[in-house]
This record gives sequence, structure tokens and C-alpha cells, in this order.
Amino acid sequence: VQLQASGGGLVQAGGSLRVSCVASGRAFDTYAIAWFRQAPGKEREFVAAISYTGAGTYYTDSVKGRFTISRDNYKNTAYLRMNSLKPEDTGVYYCAARRLYDYGSVASDYDYWGQGTLVTVSS
Repeated sequence: VQLQASGGGLVQAGGSLRVSCVASGRAFDTYAIAWFRQAPGKEREFVAAISYTGAGTYYTDSVKGRFTISRDNYKNTAYLRMNSLKPEDTGVYYCAARRLYDYGSVASDYDYWGQGTLVTVSS
């Protein structure tokens, strides 16, 4: 599967943004999808994941209550809705996929990666 992330941009603190991850190929509904982010000078970190069934969603503590991960299997697309954005949410957001998987918070858990989309939150 090939992944393409989009939807990043510049937003003021407190604002909202939705990033998308479009997958090419078949059987999108058999892939767990995760979002990671990488701030300048920092390691890539887990943000959120949704299981391949869609029944389970998982978030890192710093985004709980503010971010929502979802998927639309008919559109082969996963989304990350980000509300109440903070400057520390700034970074390149990457989507990742792994087939027939529930959840993982480590980058090496995932086999496929998109190219990333930059989110900048100004204070």
C-alpha cells in the first residue's frame, strides 16, 4: 500500500486542522493506520492509531481530548482531526500502516509510511 498525507498548514494556537492520509491499492480496510509526528530536532513520536477494524482508537496522552483519528474505508482515507492546537503540536505529521494489526506506538511497528505533511502552530 502507498500512503500520501496532506492537509498540513499554518494555524494559530487554539485553532483546528484536519490532516488526511490517502492509501492506494486494495484492502485498505485490512490496515491499521497510525499518525506520528516529528518536531525539528526531535525524534518521531506516536500521536494516534486506529485499528484495522476501526473498533479501537489510541492516543498519546498529550493529545487526548483534542485529536480524533478516524477512517473512511470507502474513500481509502484516514483522518486526524486536531482541535485546540498548541505550538508544541508543530511538526511533520506522518501516516503509517500495517496490515491486520490492532495498535502499536512504535515506528518500527509499521511497514508503510507516507511522505509527511507539515503542521505549524503559531503562538
